[in-house]
Amino acid sequence: MTDIDDLVRRVARRAVSDGPGLPAPVEAGRIARAEGELGFALHPLLARLYREVADGGFGPDYRLLPLLGPGSVVGEYLTRREASAGAEHPEWPEGVVPILTWGCGMYAAVDCLDEDGQVLLFEPNPYSGGSWEPCWFLDSVSLAGWLETWLAGTGWFEEDAYDGDDVAEPEPWAQAARRLVSRA
Repeated sequence: MTDIDDLVRRVARRAVSDGPGLPAPVEAGRIARAEGELGFALHPLLARLYREVADGGFGPDYRLLPLLGPGSVVGEYLTRREASAGAEHPEWPEGVVPILTWGCGMYAAVDCLDEDGQVLLFEPNPYSGGSWEPCWFLDSVSLAGWLETWLAGTGWFEEDAYDGDDVAEPEPWAQAARRLVSRA
């Protein structure tokens, strides 16, 4: 089991060491504003990262999105959910916030409705019409585990990780069909 306080400290150290210009952390009032706009609470570990580390700008590859504003966690979520509202085949599940873009329409996202904050990969390339289910993958069963792979350099997204035999590839998200529902 991961000591979350220790994990947040290690993420903060790595964030600072990865380069200058790290945004300031987010104040509690901005977390509350974000949650009000989303209509649900952020996963507790995700909220701590924004409150104690920085307003995005750290993490794997393209780095975490800012919490509020253009191109943010809240902005991207609301845009994607709005496009899914009333759609026969919704693209984006409720409660799943995009936290990082991998480029080419791909996102890392945290399921804020899941106790462990599972991390999902949205990869639109498999889409061929109809259901978006084939575009959703389980990257990690928990946000803590996902952060650990980033800190260790062993995530599928790490260029050098493929030199080892233990790199876990994202698997199809078993909950996708149940969670991809439209709300009018």
